[in-house]
Amino acid sequence: MEYRKSRMNAVTITLQKPAGGDKVSFYRQGECETKVFGGKYLEKWGMLQENGDFHLMVGMGEGKEPESGMVREICATAAREMKERKIQNFSCDLKPILDLFGEEAVQEAAEGVVLGLYAMEKFSGGEEKEWQVTFTDVAENEKNLRLVEEGRALAGAVIFARDMVNRPANYLRPLDFADTAAALMEGLPVEVEILDIAQIREEKMGAFLAVGESSLYPPCMLVLRYLPNKEGDITALVGKGVMCDTGGYCLKDSKFMEGIKGDMAGGAAVIGAVYAMAKNGTGSNVVGIVPMCENRISPGSMIPGDVVTAGNGMTIEILNTDAEGRLILADAVSYAVRKEGAERVVDIATLTGAMGQMLGNSITGLLTDNDAFCQAFMSAAGSTGERYHRLPWYKEHEEMIKSDVADIKNSGAPFCPSITAGLFIRRFAEGKPWIHLDIAGSACAGKPVFAYQEGGATGVGVMTLYALCKG
Repeated sequence: MEYRKSRMNAVTITLQKPAGGDKVSFYRQGECETKVFGGKYLEKWGMLQENGDFHLMVGMGEGKEPESGMVREICATAAREMKERKIQNFSCDLKPILDLFGEEAVQEAAEGVVLGLYAMEKFSGGEEKEWQVTFTDVAENEKNLRLVEEGRALAGAVIFARDMVNRPANYLRPLDFADTAAALMEGLPVEVEILDIAQIREEKMGAFLAVGESSLYPPCMLVLRYLPNKEGDITALVGKGVMCDTGGYCLKDSKFMEGIKGDMAGGAAVIGAVYAMAKNGTGSNVVGIVPMCENRISPGSMIPGDVVTAGNGMTIEILNTDAEGRLILADAVSYAVRKEGAERVVDIATLTGAMGQMLGNSITGLLTDNDAFCQAFMSAAGSTGERYHRLPWYKEHEEMIKSDVADIKNSGAPFCPSITAGLFIRRFAEGKPWIHLDIAGSACAGKPVFAYQEGGATGVGVMTLYALCKG
């Protein structure tokens, strides 16, 4: 992983499943105590040994049915305990985990340790921490080494997404975000292109420009091409990259302003997924596209009633300037199909607050028009532990975004806004198999839902997009 350095020491963490009710003796401050450790899921119990080493046990859950994400949570719980105790060098005994979950769990264990050691980026100074973790009771063979590296790279991609979403908007303007992504891809088999505002105008992306053109900080569009199989089909991953979203002239209420810096979580997930695929040298042909801009109030900003023309020639009536994400995704999705030759499209965005109100912080809403594509996606999600829920839609929902003065309008009826927002984007997928992911609720968690999360950005989407395109 590129974000944490490491060094060696001899502090040990043991992850094991003790017999329920076993008594364990340990020494603390010179006194011998006796405790009962039942091994409940994620229960922690530590002891300071006579030689000064700290020994930790984390419960794996007596009789708990194994499922995706459990190993990640167990190892993250152990790593977080070490972080809190300022123990920067430690080892993990993986034998109990491998006995229960199988040898492939090495990858998820690596993910859990790395994510458990994550700390939100600070802007008040402070020393960078270094960690060294050694897995014990694991055969040092080529396969296990590969699984560890794959897990480290994937967790690193999640951490990149978290850092970008947590970063203040004044530290991450559109071009800053594009340059940061380009730097991440250095040395990897990824072709990076950054379309500036002049090129966006040449492409006649009127929907994208309506949102970002008037900001002091100009828009750009990042294109990442990872094409290991020149003859294979291309999957487009398109992520919303609104660096800050005031709502424009339809100004957001002040109570919703605190999180507007994170309105680019979809774009961060796309960048992270492409990075992980290229770093691991795995997966099918992928083009990642992230339109990047700010939605501000300025003399030239769009206003309700405006009609703009997208790059594919479709006209759009603007009814709500705070429904800006679907506008920039419309041009980006169309570009992915028309210019990049994508055969299927996944878009991911913090699109509608209604989705968070409906599904909370642990589930992402999904819309699609292709059952086979959806099945492949859900299978990929099942291997990661990320949660997705498919929403229904019918012809009457499509009717809700028809405009009297243009081809389509960017705001539908006062109900089912998450469905109509997704269907708006679908109109620009040019008939290709399409999946829409609304991460408005799941992109950030005030209180962590899973043990491998912290408060703030979750990095949701990275792992499932990676698993989908890895095949």
